[in-house]
Amino acid sequence: MSDRQVGAEVPAAFLSHAREFLSGEYLPKIEQCLAALTDEHVWWRGNEESNSIGNLLLHLCGNARQWIVSGLGGEADHRVRQTEFDERSLISKSELVGRLQETLSDVDRVLAEFDSSKLLQPYRIQNNDVTALEAIFHVVEHFSMHTGQIIMIAKLLAGKDMKFYDFPDGVPVHTWKELE
Repeated sequence: MSDRQVGAEVPAAFLSHAREFLSGEYLPKIEQCLAALTDEHVWWRGNEESNSIGNLLLHLCGNARQWIVSGLGGEADHRVRQTEFDERSLISKSELVGRLQETLSDVDRVLAEFDSSKLLQPYRIQNNDVTALEAIFHVVEHFSMHTGQIIMIAKLLAGKDMKFYDFPDGVPVHTWKELE
């Protein structure tokens, strides 16, 4: 394979992996966590300075929409970030999951249509000058961090392991894929 072929494949692979992490790994893990919880659990917080899972889900939707759907996809940005953390009403987990699924569907559409040759082009997002690559990387790592927080809170409240992996023959098998 020539350097030119490798150079053309890397940007496409980056976009493909970003899409897989968001919709194929983080979303199913979050869905599996929420399935083990009640609506009240979703809005539990350790203290007033901590976020509930509900707040984190609203925040993930706002962040992904602002950085990808609006920032790279050109749709209008109506985000008011602080409202994601201020929410205290009991929005059902099914509604929150629906919002997250819709957001990630929109993100996936933008990334599927994104011209990988433009990954290093500049964009202005959240008053930051970033490249498309930085914006996508930001959303993926941001989702990873908050997915980890959601998993930890869910384990604490459900009092059980979410069993994302099985280890037959000592080799890890992803069990979250079973939700598909």
